[in-house]
Amino acid sequence: MKTLLIKFLFGSLLSSVLSTSVLAATLSQTDLKDLFGEDFSLKQTTIAKIVEAPPEIASNIFFALQDENVFFTSNRIVVLKTNNIYVDAITSEPVKVDEATLESPTLNNIIRSDIESAVSQYKLLSKDINIRAQAISTLSDDLSQIKPELVKKAFEIETNAHLKKQLESLDAMLSYPSADRPTKIKMLQLLSGSSLLGAQNFLTNLLKKDDAGNFIEKDLTLQPAIEKALDEFKSRRLRAEVVSNLFTGLSLGSILLLAALGLAITYGLIGVINMAHGEFLMVGAYTTFVVQTIFRSYFLQYQDYYLIFAIPASFTSAAVFGLILEFLVLRHLYGRPLETLLATFGVSLLMMQAVRVVFGAQNVEVGNPTWMSGSFAPLQDFFPGLLIPYNRLIIFFFAVAIVFMTWLVLNKTRMGLFVRAVTQNRTMASCVGVKTRKIDSYAFAFGAGIAGLGGCALSQIGNVGPDLGQSYIIDSFMAVVLGGVGQLAGTIIGSFGLGILSKFSEPFIGAVLTKIGLLVVIILFIQKRPQGIFALKGRSAES
Repeated sequence: MKTLLIKFLFGSLLSSVLSTSVLAATLSQTDLKDLFGEDFSLKQTTIAKIVEAPPEIASNIFFALQDENVFFTSNRIVVLKTNNIYVDAITSEPVKVDEATLESPTLNNIIRSDIESAVSQYKLLSKDINIRAQAISTLSDDLSQIKPELVKKAFEIETNAHLKKQLESLDAMLSYPSADRPTKIKMLQLLSGSSLLGAQNFLTNLLKKDDAGNFIEKDLTLQPAIEKALDEFKSRRLRAEVVSNLFTGLSLGSILLLAALGLAITYGLIGVINMAHGEFLMVGAYTTFVVQTIFRSYFLQYQDYYLIFAIPASFTSAAVFGLILEFLVLRHLYGRPLETLLATFGVSLLMMQAVRVVFGAQNVEVGNPTWMSGSFAPLQDFFPGLLIPYNRLIIFFFAVAIVFMTWLVLNKTRMGLFVRAVTQNRTMASCVGVKTRKIDSYAFAFGAGIAGLGGCALSQIGNVGPDLGQSYIIDSFMAVVLGGVGQLAGTIIGSFGLGILSKFSEPFIGAVLTKIGLLVVIILFIQKRPQGIFALKGRSAES
């Protein structure tokens, strides 16, 4: 019995070794030498041979070719690994080389294109889950680039459950033409619940006709099953688009909220139409850029934490600018709305020009920390194609946190009590000893600081340039007027409402018509309810 067992194990081991040798033998060093010749047609033939090689060998060679790490030396083709070790291109065994004798292959654009096409499918075997996910998504749109056996191998070694399902869908699309009718029905059911966006194109193409006028799917009895699978997929995709628009609207609303929050406080308190409020956003964004530059120059190893220091810096810088504006200009124009509007518009132009002089007219780059980069795809089985960027998600929660802190300041502090008192009845507040001029200055600086935080957040999702604030000032005013002047809850509802409505209407009528439509809706709403969603309470409101 022992003898039989030993023979069996030895035979299995021998067959495994032989099979590996046979696989490796499908591609030789002689085949690869044509890459270093002058005949480009032979190079294309070599690329085709590499494609037919075992995936482990082919992927190593193609990735090395893409990175220009394939060399010829001493009748041997070698590959340079990331640890500066040269290995045999076929066996991957380490070899010693004289770097002075290394020769690189000459590749033209056609060869490079062939390499890129080949690399795309071998990314299915990458160790990086993000690269594998991107490869599956890309290849599902062009099935002609894929080797079915490579998909099967990727499916066998895949450890992520979600990607395993996507590979199963990819394999179904590849195997569908040669499958029998019962198997095709099962594949259609599988694709109807797939999270691969390429599945929709695949199902749609099955219902099309070829150049001869015949349906791609020649079995016409399968058309009802194809239509059902396509309808189910489109229904799930529609849900994903609704959720995506909702989240994007909340993200836009978060920025509007941070811009409008300070505006609501200052406009409700002192009745000033501050046309320079958008420039406080710009100040916060450029402060974030300056902090990032300092970290890149002096604290490179801590660069991922620059945003933590940029947040208080943005608030402080914008608040200081607000304090200076209130002291030099606004306090001399209280009760004169037209002069205030013109003066703040002039200040807005001056601030933009000052930024152009200091930082230049071109946009500056503010990078996301690594912990804010990328995105995740939640519940892909229910919402195929839905991607939630980390930076927008973090900004949403950041805006919620700022709203909560603002509420605490206005409702749980002495300064907040004075601000509310002056907002409701300035004369009576002054009579009981509240220094209304000082409260005006503090509140204006506080509102400007919140706008600076909005600029810090905006720098993580958009361009930072001198005209940054102009894109949000009108929308901020609309959010304040819609919600109710001086009302925190109204500003929140107005900002998020405008953000969501914008993102749901833009795909149908465009960004310009969306802004016009929202302005018309707000005008009609104000005609019916001049005080906004939430009316201001107090003697000031009654007067």
